Amino acid sequence: MKLTIEEVEHIAALARLELTEEEQQRYAEQLSDVLDYAARLDELATDQIPPTASVLDLQLRLREDRSRPGLPTKDVLKNAANTRDDQFQVPPILGGQE
Repeated sequence: MKLTIEEVEHIAALARLELTEEEQQRYAEQLSDVLDYAARLDELATDQIPPTASVLDLQLRLREDRSRPGLPTKDVLKNAANTRDDQFQVPPILGGQE
């Protein structure tokens, strides 16, 4: 699948990248090669292959989950820029009031 320069410009805009004309041409070729390779992989008969998360037989080693006391509130908040009622105070994000 051959990508056009317009498609590469659109992808670059989505990624917030500014590309030179030379980069646009190079990425058009490279991305087209990636899509061609993915299309070739799509042609493989994988019906008899079970889904695999990893080809390695790894065992997860988890530590025992134990409850322990946390830090005192005074120590946690001592470097905070702003606090109120023993909590971090941060600026509103979605139009709330301080």
